[in-house]
Amino acid sequence: MQTSPSNTGTTPKTSKKKSQTAAGAMEAKSSKQKQNSTFPRKSSPRDMELWKVLSSQNLPAVLNDPNRGKQRDFFTKLWGEDFVETAFIGNLEHLPEVSYSSFEHYLKKVNKRLKQHEKLNHAISGGPLSPKRPAALPGISHVAFIIDLTIQNLISVSEKLQSDVSGIPRIFMQSNFDLRVPETFQTIHSLKGEVTSPSESSSKPLNSAKVLQEKLAHYLDIVEVQIAYQVTQKSDSFFQAMSSHDALMEKLSRTSKTVSSLRSNLRNMDQYLVQDSLKILQCAQMKQNYFAVVEKLKLMVTVNQTQSMLQLLLSIPDYVAAIDLICTTQEILVQELAGINGFRHLSSQLSEMQRLIDKILSAEFERYVTADLNRPLDQYTEVLEEDKLASIVYGMLRQKYFNFANKYKEEAFTSIKATVKQLVIEEIAANDSGEGDMRLTGTGEQLQGLSLNQWRQLLERTAEALLRVVNHVKVVHDVMREAVDKSSGKNVQSDGKSSEEDSGISYLNISDPSETLLTPDERKIVNFCLGELLCSVCDFANDQFAQLLTMQSKEIWVERATAVQVCDVARIVDNFVDSCIRVCDKRSTALTSAFKVQASKFINKFHQDQKDKLTMILASETWKQTVVPQQFQNLADKLHETGKLTLPKRDLDSSVSISNGNHNSAGAPALVMGGEKYVVVGSILLLLKMMAEYCLCADELSVMAPNLLRCLVELLQLFNSRSCQLVLGAGALHSVGLNTITSTNLALMSRSLQLVLVAAEAAKQQLLPSVTDSQRIVMHLANLEKDIMSHCKEIENKLLALICGLVSREVSQWDARPPVPSNSFRNVSKHMRKLHEAISEVLPEKQVQNLYRNAHKMFKIVLKEQLVKMNILNNGGPQHGVVISELTFYLDTLRRLKVMPIDELMMDSMEDIWDR
Repeated sequence: MQTSPSNTGTTPKTSKKKSQTAAGAMEAKSSKQKQNSTFPRKSSPRDMELWKVLSSQNLPAVLNDPNRGKQRDFFTKLWGEDFVETAFIGNLEHLPEVSYSSFEHYLKKVNKRLKQHEKLNHAISGGPLSPKRPAALPGISHVAFIIDLTIQNLISVSEKLQSDVSGIPRIFMQSNFDLRVPETFQTIHSLKGEVTSPSESSSKPLNSAKVLQEKLAHYLDIVEVQIAYQVTQKSDSFFQAMSSHDALMEKLSRTSKTVSSLRSNLRNMDQYLVQDSLKILQCAQMKQNYFAVVEKLKLMVTVNQTQSMLQLLLSIPDYVAAIDLICTTQEILVQELAGINGFRHLSSQLSEMQRLIDKILSAEFERYVTADLNRPLDQYTEVLEEDKLASIVYGMLRQKYFNFANKYKEEAFTSIKATVKQLVIEEIAANDSGEGDMRLTGTGEQLQGLSLNQWRQLLERTAEALLRVVNHVKVVHDVMREAVDKSSGKNVQSDGKSSEEDSGISYLNISDPSETLLTPDERKIVNFCLGELLCSVCDFANDQFAQLLTMQSKEIWVERATAVQVCDVARIVDNFVDSCIRVCDKRSTALTSAFKVQASKFINKFHQDQKDKLTMILASETWKQTVVPQQFQNLADKLHETGKLTLPKRDLDSSVSISNGNHNSAGAPALVMGGEKYVVVGSILLLLKMMAEYCLCADELSVMAPNLLRCLVELLQLFNSRSCQLVLGAGALHSVGLNTITSTNLALMSRSLQLVLVAAEAAKQQLLPSVTDSQRIVMHLANLEKDIMSHCKEIENKLLALICGLVSREVSQWDARPPVPSNSFRNVSKHMRKLHEAISEVLPEKQVQNLYRNAHKMFKIVLKEQLVKMNILNNGGPQHGVVISELTFYLDTLRRLKVMPIDELMMDSMEDIWDR
């Protein structure tokens, strides 16, 4: 194997030619790389497959001097680093950026047509396909196109020379070839064994190294020959690219001068136009910084005055402003003045001051409440130091202490207890029946010596005193509620100013009391507590009043009280309860329930007394006409005018003397109501008075109206049943020694019952609206009305039976013979006259007519039977004439009595007595 050419290399001329050829190839490749860097070209799978060792840059230099490293390109290797412009020129802003993707669509279209064209050429010529030539790209220089074409031709030539480099081991073609790797070095060193024969294996290692060096030199010669061949094949294109490079460099030179001129203009503009403006902006920023420093110093001065300002605010007192000043100062210390050594202890001092303000608020509120409620209160007592109270409440709301309402409530309870206790002691001392202090929770034996009037006065004074306390609590509650509303942003005055603004430190932005201190949810909580304060105070006042009311209740209410006195107490209780309702919009049941229990006891005793009294009156009733005193006539007049049973208290308390049958006594013979006269017995007048007392008690004792109405119904039923026993049952013959029950007695009883019906209907209309469960009461009243009307009907039937019995007896004894009128008809007329005398002044005219009409009908029936029995015919005979004469006398008597219409008393009306 000849190695001398490889060892000695080429001649200088040949080397220079090789170098120029290699330089042209590398320059063309470098131009292609620059072109690709400017217009990136998308790699295709074919390009990746055709890459060979010949594609590497400056391979001979790498093989000759591996330690030197690989230069950036061919130009820098030969002419130095300064040959290529290293300054980076960015993309122009006013020209669009053109990339390879801008030509993809065009290349795809042209490539498709090129393939079709080559297929046609191949089909015609039968030769191999020509290498692909990319279409000329718009905007790309001619030099770039020539370089690209040269590279493609080199790749095609390298395919032809592939067989020449097949003898070179593949390890030299690997991309990761590195002799520093032990395995790679061992593989290269082992190549010397391939050329050594077995007979020479015993020779010196020096010969083996020499053989390996010659072999490597041979590989280098092969590569250089192939590179030189490729360069000589495309030398024309290389020199053409170089000439284009010169033109390009000239253009770059002009561009560089233009850029230098532009930079000079920019420097002048920056010096004369921009720098002055920048200095103005810098001065403005500096001025702003100076102002910020001044404000910071002012803030430090203000913060330094915080403690003295706190003392001033607490002396006003303005707790909200003091607390806001502490919170704002602490916030400023953390955010604005952090790290200042002079204020390192101020935050802890402010925290301690805030805790001290909390204690001051609690103590001041307790002192204020005690002083406010433990002073004499009258009806027009105003709030004690309203501004101070509002300031304390604002402070507690600012600190979220919502239990001030509970504290005020406890003190109000104590004040109510002390008020009731003091009033009882004063009343006992005034009565000289007590011995100093007493306990409301005890038996209250000291109150036994009080009279009913003194007891009523004590209750009235207690109610007034408790209402003063309750109303005062309401006024204080309104002040607190107003503070809460303002603290939550409601009803805030537009001209309200905080104390800090007056002090000249408004830039701390300390909120005044009119600003929002509470959220809507917190406002609801505080308002609920204030509402509970009013309700609790009213309930407690009702409880204390109820305890006082129930002391010695059995003796006072059951044994000694009258209806008028109980009504007075009822008015006191109702006024107190209604006043409490107006204060808190809630009804307290303690006092109402206690009074209802006592009123029930009184009503039971009152009702039993009234029943006993009515029983005694009925037992002594003579059932004769009575004189009506003026007070009962007033009662009737009031009933007719208003529809209510009422009497003045003096009439209810006074005892009335009612005379039976004494027309010479002061008074009227009958009770007149609505133009209608009622001739009644004395017990009815007393019953009317009793009914008026029931109605009065029901009006005053509204809670007991259902019980009183039931008791009234029971009383009227007692009167109805007992009067029926005495009159219709003839019980009065034994009770008062009457000889007989006359028609007058019956008529008086009937008319009295009619008056009872009128009064019962009025009582029903008066009391029924106060009854909640009225259905059962209405049923009892309906049964009562039915019983009384049935009783009246029985009395009327009794009167009819009485007169009919007398008439029947006389007619049955009559004989139709002279003289006319006979004794029988005279007796009949006499009985008619006596009945008329007995009932005409008692019963109303209409009822009298009905009674006589029914008696007349009965008379005709009895007379007809007698005529049939005597066989007297309507034939104009003598007996017929006697009958006509008798009837004429009878009818004339009735006409004189005027008990029936005239047309019903004519002879023609008697035709129905004849059968034939």
